[in-house]
Amino acid sequence: MTTASLLAADLLLAVLAAAGWLGGGVAAAARRRPLALALATVALLATLARATTVLALARVGWWFAAEKVVVAAPLSLAAVVVAGPRLLRAAGDIRSVALPLLFAGYALSAALLVTVLHGYPVSASVGLLAVAGVVAATALSWRLLDARPSRAVSRAAVAVAVAALLAGTGLAVTPGPAPAAPHDHRYPQARISDEPTRRFTLTAGTATVRVGGHDVAAWAFDGQVPGPELTATVGDVVQVTLRNRDIGRGVTLHWHGYDVPNSQDGVPGVTQPAVLPGQEFVYRFRADQAGTYWYHTHSVSDVGVRMGLYGVLVVRPGPTSGLDVTVPVHTLGGRPLPDARVEQVEAGVPVRLRLINTDSTTHRYALAGTDFRVAAIDGYDLGGPTPLRDTAVLIPAGGRYDLVFSAPATPVALYVDGRRVYSTGAQSTATDRGPVLDPLSYGRPVPTPWSRFDRTFTLVLDRGLDLRGLLPRYAHTVNGAADPDIPPQVVHPGDVVRFTIVNRSQTVHPWHLHGHHVLVLSRDRRPANGSPLWLDSFDVRPGEVWEVAFRADNPGMWANHCHNLGHADAGMMLHLVYS
Repeated sequence: MTTASLLAADLLLAVLAAAGWLGGGVAAAARRRPLALALATVALLATLARATTVLALARVGWWFAAEKVVVAAPLSLAAVVVAGPRLLRAAGDIRSVALPLLFAGYALSAALLVTVLHGYPVSASVGLLAVAGVVAATALSWRLLDARPSRAVSRAAVAVAVAALLAGTGLAVTPGPAPAAPHDHRYPQARISDEPTRRFTLTAGTATVRVGGHDVAAWAFDGQVPGPELTATVGDVVQVTLRNRDIGRGVTLHWHGYDVPNSQDGVPGVTQPAVLPGQEFVYRFRADQAGTYWYHTHSVSDVGVRMGLYGVLVVRPGPTSGLDVTVPVHTLGGRPLPDARVEQVEAGVPVRLRLINTDSTTHRYALAGTDFRVAAIDGYDLGGPTPLRDTAVLIPAGGRYDLVFSAPATPVALYVDGRRVYSTGAQSTATDRGPVLDPLSYGRPVPTPWSRFDRTFTLVLDRGLDLRGLLPRYAHTVNGAADPDIPPQVVHPGDVVRFTIVNRSQTVHPWHLHGHHVLVLSRDRRPANGSPLWLDSFDVRPGEVWEVAFRADNPGMWANHCHNLGHADAGMMLHLVYS
């Protein structure tokens, strides 16, 4: 079984066990003997079966099993010890085992809630609060069942529950590591002083655009979605003036995947204020990275990008020949972009398709009708790419793949999630079937450039209840905290930094570090053995563990977040800070 399957199976067993014990207790209280015994038996078997899944998860990594071993296992053991023997001796009045069965149900429910509402990392405070809840619920049930516990027992139960509640609450409110401080602009804010060679102006505003024959309300740059394609040649000094006509929540420009100086990164509250209606901001940077990139607003980005505030940035190494096509894929107002496009191409013409995923979820791309190579990923050329045919690629949110081929005499078609978006002939009958490329084993490998790491960080991605704000929220968390309470990752210039990124959740998290590309070292302990993969966006799927590394060579405070922008808005955002 995969780690994701183990996580799902363990969760299912936990729900089954908690529901079985509770249901058995209620049935016993109602003197429904056959039902009580059946439910309790199912609960006992599910509780014992969890030992297998928890042990398997612990072998994969402590991140996946911490709270299950430290909190759930003792509570489960207590449940079995208390309810098991009573269940076997339930020859008389079945109502006599109602309280033990309910105790087991409360114990298993508390353990389940710890996993669902708290997750990683395990803490003494959560364990104590779980114990307090179990004791309090059991004591209340005891009285409701008219069991008339002695005063000594009642007082002891109350004392245990109160002590656990106070201790757990006290530990929970103890201040943890300080979160990132607001950016105070002490970092060198490199501005290119050379005269710009490429000047652009982008005006953000509300608009109505045509998608698939339908009018859709949008936020747009220069009234179009996507915004104007910005192009440059390596060595150009690019200057972009951003103006906001009427986007009340403000706009910025983030150059996704382009490692600009920190002052040009376009993250409001970190590198600049948001540009409000009637205001403008001028970005300037040197185009020193060839490749396929894109730009988008980072102000209320979950809404802004979804509404259409994005566009393409292409930097070419020099004059090019052949056909060069950008295909930015997006969902606007529930309708897919781009509209299908047909282009007549003569046989033998070199073609480069620049595929860009500007959505917050993964898309499947398939090129049918010809052999092709993946020439670049996230703007970085691959070494020794081999020909592929009838093979799909999965591009994460924010990611880019460049596919190259020589146009055949017969039509070629590009499909996205089964929908044809581009073809070199209207009569193409090709399909999008085929296996999916694993980029970690594609191309010619070379040795890893580093033998040691100066800084090592682990990011455990999960879901949990965030109680720091005025109103509780169920947040996407990193190491048990949500933005803005996630401590920053502090590095020194020149450090070689390694990230271990662990996904405990049942949701894909496309990870994106601003200002740097990272080299993929391994996935699920299997080393990358293809061409070096320098990525700025990569999917960490449920149960996966990625190891990536980079050299800290771009000083500043940088956003480091999930690029499912709804997840980032719901807490999965932290910062990399240079000391």
